[in-house]
Amino acid sequence: MARPLRIEFPGAFYHVTSRGNRRLPIFLADEDRYFFLNCLRDAHEKLGVVIHVYCLMENHYHLFLETPQGQLSRIMHLINMRYSSYFNLKHDRCGHTFQSRFTAILVQAEEYARELAPYIHLNPVRARIVNRPEDYVWSNYREFLGIAAPQPWTTNSFVLRLFGTSLAEARNNYEEHIIWRLSQNLPSPLEAARQTGILGNADFTERIRKSFLSDTNAHPVRDLPQLRKLFPRPGLEQIFAATESSLGSKNRFTRNLSIFISHKDTDYTLKEIGEFFQLGVSGITDICRRIRKELIHNDTLARTVGEIERRLPP
Repeated sequence: MARPLRIEFPGAFYHVTSRGNRRLPIFLADEDRYFFLNCLRDAHEKLGVVIHVYCLMENHYHLFLETPQGQLSRIMHLINMRYSSYFNLKHDRCGHTFQSRFTAILVQAEEYARELAPYIHLNPVRARIVNRPEDYVWSNYREFLGIAAPQPWTTNSFVLRLFGTSLAEARNNYEEHIIWRLSQNLPSPLEAARQTGILGNADFTERIRKSFLSDTNAHPVRDLPQLRKLFPRPGLEQIFAATESSLGSKNRFTRNLSIFISHKDTDYTLKEIGEFFQLGVSGITDICRRIRKELIHNDTLARTVGEIERRLPP
């Protein structure tokens, strides 16, 4: 099965994060962090990526980046694969360094960089590694304040111009905003992107939906994780009610068909489905496997599934 495509286009901005496999550390020494920064530099030189904000934590990293030429997947493949090869060789490891694929949220940068950049820079403070973000050397916050010279593959001008017209004013306002956020119990700005995978206002989200749905043969909706989330989906309770209405509450297939349809026709995670039906992930997987096998030779059951699906809200 092919890997899902991502929403990629020239000039796109993303918040990208990748976590260590089984949440294990991906940086064991400063030498590792320096090598990872070299991977970012190589991605900039070879594929044109621009890093606006970065922060390296012990078992994950955060990037706010721009892709002038598009190619996010190629960029992240270069960064993560090169670092994984180094890490395994350096520390005599084997297997995956990172847990699954990287996570990327498409960002409407002009609207949301003002909150996203401070959120990333404050990660070490929230993790209680340091008391002040300027004390943490593995982010580019010090570059934002002019304490450290910027790397040639990073830029802070895009974010800083959102905080003032002159460099001195912008740096001062950015630092004050950081201090203010420290005193507040603010939610993550990324919470707004949880449902769609897009951090943007309604107009931006609609433009993305229309642009990437213009050729459904080239990019089917099911292959684009963010776009799949843009469409209304029936609730798990609606799926169960529709199935129960068709089969009856005592039918042995009612619960299992509800689970199967929930997994087949929506983007709910196995964990979310399991929590609703009070089952573990492995139990959900086993039920779906058994229903798929049953449908091969049970035409009546297959027709029932079709009838239930037609009754669900679009």
